[in-house]
Amino acid sequence: MKALIPLALLASIGTAAAQPRLSTTEIPCGQARALVGRQGAIVLGTGGPTYDRFVRDQGFCERDETIRQAFVPALDTPQCPVGYRCIQPERRRFLD
Repeated sequence: MKALIPLALLASIGTAAAQPRLSTTEIPCGQARALVGRQGAIVLGTGGPTYDRFVRDQGFCERDETIRQAFVPALDTPQCPVGYRCIQPERRRFLD
């Protein structure tokens, strides 16, 4: 019986991992914004096979990253301001 418990746990992990990713094109803009706000950082599909990580604020980025406002297609609008993306700042190279 004890051997069945770890097996059941492993089976449930595999099922959870196989769940489809939530897509912004299938939910209203307000719901997408609320998800980012509530989670702080979340990976969302943006239509078809594309996806990205969206954050509530810079606190969810790496130290050397900055934020840029992110717009995604949503069920009710083609340009939903869902939150931010973490980006590497441009490094200016000076020519000799």
